[in-house]
Amino acid sequence: MTGKRTKLQEDTHFRVLRLLQENPEMSQRELAEAVGVSVGGMHYVLNALIEKGLVKLGNFTAAEDKRRYAYVLTPKGIKEKSLIAGKFLKRKIAEYEALTAEIDALASELGEHIQEVSERGR
Repeated sequence: MTGKRTKLQEDTHFRVLRLLQENPEMSQRELAEAVGVSVGGMHYVLNALIEKGLVKLGNFTAAEDKRRYAYVLTPKGIKEKSLIAGKFLKRKIAEYEALTAEIDALASELGEHIQEVSERGR
């Protein structure tokens, strides 16, 4: 179970790092919605990324609300994002291949079933 949990955590970290690199002024609520976790969960993820030195917190000076923060990837965060991007891609390719095989098997089964039904009807 730990392996699956680690992969999910790594996927979440990758998605957050990717989003923040593109848009550092995203709020915790926006990040949570984009990644599909609760706002509390996103708070936990961001704190973990900050503790690891992957993200730093700064004021978003262009915002009207000066309490808004920008979550900026550190050089270490950019490197880590690149490393986990490769792992993420490998996992997604494996999932894609497994799903494709399952779809092909199901289509084959249904094809045989449809052919049997049509032959009975003759």
